[in-house]
Amino acid sequence: MAIHFTITSSNSPLRYTSTMHFENYDPCFPDQPVVDLYLQIWGKLPAFKSKPAFIWAEDDSASSGTGASTCSAITYQQLNNSADCISSQLLLPLQRGDTVVLMCAPGLELVEIIFGCQRAGLLSVPVVPPDPSFAEDNYHHLVRVISQTKPKAAIANHCYIERVKQYKSSPSTNKQLSEWLQKLSWISIEAIKDKKLDLHSNSVPYSGCKAEEVYLIQYTSGATGIPKPVLVTAGAAAHNVRAARKAYDLHPNSVIVSWLPQYHDCGLMFLLLTVVSGATSVLTSPATFLKRPRIWLELITFFRATCTPVPSFTLPLVLKRGGVARGTIPINLESMKNLIVINEPIYKDAVEEFIQVFRRFGLNPSAISPSYGLAENCTFVSTAWRIGRNNNLPTHNKLLPSARLISFDKDEEEDIEILVVNEETQEPVEDGTEGEIWISSPSNASGYLGHPSLSREVFNGMLSKRVGRCYVRTGDRGVVIGDDRYLFVTGRISDIIKLPNGQELHPHYIETAAYNSHPKILRGGCIAAFMVSGTLAIVAEIQNFERERRAMRNICEGIRKSIMEEESVAVGLIVLAESGSVPKTTSGKIRRWLAKENLIRAKIRTIMQMELKEENCDLAVSKKINHSREEGKGETCKLKGKGEVVAEHKLGGIILSLSEAPTKGPLLSSL
Repeated sequence: MAIHFTITSSNSPLRYTSTMHFENYDPCFPDQPVVDLYLQIWGKLPAFKSKPAFIWAEDDSASSGTGASTCSAITYQQLNNSADCISSQLLLPLQRGDTVVLMCAPGLELVEIIFGCQRAGLLSVPVVPPDPSFAEDNYHHLVRVISQTKPKAAIANHCYIERVKQYKSSPSTNKQLSEWLQKLSWISIEAIKDKKLDLHSNSVPYSGCKAEEVYLIQYTSGATGIPKPVLVTAGAAAHNVRAARKAYDLHPNSVIVSWLPQYHDCGLMFLLLTVVSGATSVLTSPATFLKRPRIWLELITFFRATCTPVPSFTLPLVLKRGGVARGTIPINLESMKNLIVINEPIYKDAVEEFIQVFRRFGLNPSAISPSYGLAENCTFVSTAWRIGRNNNLPTHNKLLPSARLISFDKDEEEDIEILVVNEETQEPVEDGTEGEIWISSPSNASGYLGHPSLSREVFNGMLSKRVGRCYVRTGDRGVVIGDDRYLFVTGRISDIIKLPNGQELHPHYIETAAYNSHPKILRGGCIAAFMVSGTLAIVAEIQNFERERRAMRNICEGIRKSIMEEESVAVGLIVLAESGSVPKTTSGKIRRWLAKENLIRAKIRTIMQMELKEENCDLAVSKKINHSREEGKGETCKLKGKGEVVAEHKLGGIILSLSEAPTKGPLLSSL
């Protein structure tokens, strides 16, 4: 059974005093070919049997008003036994190699199911379980997963399965979705957990996933297109987390705090990294963090965490909504060795502002660890942080580096090669020249499921006039700077804005300039810049604010002016939108391609739209009145001369000035 305890405030310094303080054991066993074999070793070592592997924190502050969090833990021995039990139960209705969709809520049960499936030799596809009412079109990704991976079964809790049954029997159900759900064999978590099992037979050979076998399908985030199914072998995943363990100097004394989604990418790989390191991970859900960001700081403080991975948007969000001074639990970050910042671009100003505020809470600036990763390489690629080295990182065009390519250790990442390549000539570029980032590593995934031509293009990159290694073409732009060969990830190739004069810009610079114009009104990380029919368009979410026409117009004018001053670029269209209008991934990346499609299809919840005509400097403004689309409720305003306003009533609510935009359906993906 799990261990339960509560974090509360007190007059004395907070510290987790359970069995967490282990000397740094070095059992001297060789690296294992798959992660699950590490779990078997830790789970049977006397010193680790009672050590918590994972701790799950639930925030009780809303109900108690005290800032308390209730936690439950599972030890290495319990997790190892649970993996044995779950694997044996799953192999009753299923066969080794079958594909299963994991539709479990985030928590310790999901961790147990992930390791149980690997031990059973099953191919897992973790997904965020949509609400079983399947309302508001929340099921499209699930349909994509089922149709592409063709799973034999889905694993979920009993209550979820019962609601799915109700949906399938409902007369108002979506027939196509119901057919997909009907094809699945549904397995309840309760039916495969906590069963009696003979755990005394130690001579049975390991029959879980082998290193060369695909054990996981993880979908890309969807930042640059419809999410793609990436095939990950057990050996590639093990290599990836071993490389991360070495890069961040993780070991059995390490304590990790993570609120990242456990279903893919960094959140999932940190589960594996915890086990390979023999460390302890304290987990909570993204929803819990977003509801009360301070819980992240409280968990670091209470458990004296040494490592935490966060997307780059976390730092300004915590500064804005962290409530550091308002909480009842004092914050202490002196234990932190690696504050891993992911999701490029990583702006120096945002990091420095965070350091300035939290230095007085014990944060060591050298703990900042800008890092780079992507699903096509399991997750981890590299980090600019180095143990025992000067981590006073340089900057390039306002950015911090995400990797350091020069090696101080002869054995360091010797099997990983990172190059910056000219996309057209497919030859490496000189340092200081921007190009596409290519990666060759045993961590490289095997390809995209069901798309051999796309897999060849992305996973079999070959340098011109050179025979040998294959590279993953990341689709990311980067540049190597300085004697230490720092790699700066500057943006994504598919997002690059190409202006009519031939100039190329990464949209995040434009979005940052737009936000800087009204940081108290615009929502940070919720601005998208892209081209529409040769016009630079900005879609920006605004916070609760008095929506008088003149005020909205001033905001648009401020955005235009700021972008012109900072980036010397003329904006053609500005759309102020409701909160939630700019689509993002689960890790906070802006989905610019989808924002563009939503704008073209009039699916943005627009408050005001301003079209700027460069030839005569007139401003055409559209405003949505009372969020109504009834006839006669719309209004178009034109500003002439020095601000004279002439109003014209139009039919059909908001009027989009996109006369040159092509009439088209949804943007299509090669998938």
